Amino acid sequence: MLCKTYSSALFGIDSTIVTIETDVRDGSVPTFYMVGLADTAVKESRERIGSAYQNNGFRFPKGRVVINLAPADMKKEGAAFDLGIAVAILAASMQIYIKEDLDEYLILGELSLDGKLKGVRGVLPMVSSAVKMGYTKILLPKENAKEAALVDGCEVYGARDINEAVNHLCGKKMITAQEDDSKVFSRNYSKYDVDMSDVKGQENVKRAMEIAAAGSHNMLMIGPPGSGKSMLAKRFPTILPPMSKSESLEVTKIYSVCGMLKEDTPLISTRPFRSPHHSISSAALVGGGRIPRPGEASLSHCGVLFLDEFAEFSKSAIEVLRQPIEDKEVSISRVQAMITYPSSFMLLASMNPCPCGYYNDPNNQCKCSQSAVDRYMQKLSGPILDRIDIFTHVTVESYDKLTNKDDEKPESSESMRERINVARDRQLHRFRNTGQHFNSQLTVTQIDDVCALGEREEKLMRNAFKRFNMSARSYHRVLKLARTIADLDDSDNLSITHLSEALQYRSFEQRFKL
Repeated sequence: MLCKTYSSALFGIDSTIVTIETDVRDGSVPTFYMVGLADTAVKESRERIGSAYQNNGFRFPKGRVVINLAPADMKKEGAAFDLGIAVAILAASMQIYIKEDLDEYLILGELSLDGKLKGVRGVLPMVSSAVKMGYTKILLPKENAKEAALVDGCEVYGARDINEAVNHLCGKKMITAQEDDSKVFSRNYSKYDVDMSDVKGQENVKRAMEIAAAGSHNMLMIGPPGSGKSMLAKRFPTILPPMSKSESLEVTKIYSVCGMLKEDTPLISTRPFRSPHHSISSAALVGGGRIPRPGEASLSHCGVLFLDEFAEFSKSAIEVLRQPIEDKEVSISRVQAMITYPSSFMLLASMNPCPCGYYNDPNNQCKCSQSAVDRYMQKLSGPILDRIDIFTHVTVESYDKLTNKDDEKPESSESMRERINVARDRQLHRFRNTGQHFNSQLTVTQIDDVCALGEREEKLMRNAFKRFNMSARSYHRVLKLARTIADLDDSDNLSITHLSEALQYRSFEQRFKL
């Protein structure tokens, strides 16, 4: 007898419906065939299913069993097909009578040897694609039920084991549909254990961070050891605006594909902050591997990628970031296909100005030769530095600042965030119906429209272009930065003040001979 069930296979952060066609025939010699480009994990499902049957009162057919995973020319990976195959074999061998319409169901789940269902990765993108294809009911492990319920337009049934799943499909004991806990999605900001008010002094760096957060600009902090670069970076997420639900779902898809979601927190509602070690490989940074997986660049989507000790990263790892920074996505090419992961992140980096860390420091003498300083700085190529909007110097604050002798309380993250939210609201209004959100995403055509310069402003930019030996990319980035400063100033036009402040964040490039 022939039976069809429907499952799903991941393809990047998207998925494709897989039809599990199962044919069971009588025969004197037990045979089992699985076709359709199944990898080892899929083929091993025969042993998992067989043990699960024996431990739950079912039997594996003794005749000829043929399973086709269609489309047959697409590689199938992982154990998410176990439950769909197990149900199809039981129905095809007439051990169960299914009352539910299997054409409405997407069935996912990995089977343990005792018949328990284990959670699988990538549930959110698989369910999203299934709903678009017309599937209205989802049967999957209880562990993944909350995640699947985030998708509108379907009923989600979470089963703990194969018996619960079979009884539901046979109409013996129906599973209660999972409710969507995120329907009351609010813009309440997440609480952090740290705050910008913890940082004494460093007002110039905080101002630079405010501009970076308002326009989603890339930023590099340069300063001696112990000046507070890492401390500031860890508090940077506290001034970022909350994510919209669409952003949350997009980020959650990426983490779901990586299997990094927790059962009790199926929706990521805070902006990611990733801080990989400088020994990270290029593949781990942007994604890749034999079976392509998202890297840190994609895990930072809609959030921040913080690279501490920027110059200590391998040159290949740094250079591989050029495409994600510019295109806001990572493309991984393989023989069979090309997979694209979103990676619209803010790059926040920090570094010492030299190997010993005290080049140009007024309080400590640098022990490095000029050639050592030059070699250290040459680890960062011109194309990478061209993609950074803000260069800022972090100095060691005075004793009075650190002990707060002036009795002036540092500004809190909440206060900074209020100004940033106002500036971002201006940008959202400006970019309505364009698919863009931030000034850093301005195209060359849009720059001409929203960054128009007066006569005095154009004269300033002409002189700065020659003095700083700017590239076309640097020129456009200065204008984007000035546009963000103007938004923070609640101004429709770019003034000399806005351009001057934007240009000062490029002057560090000259001071440190970057």
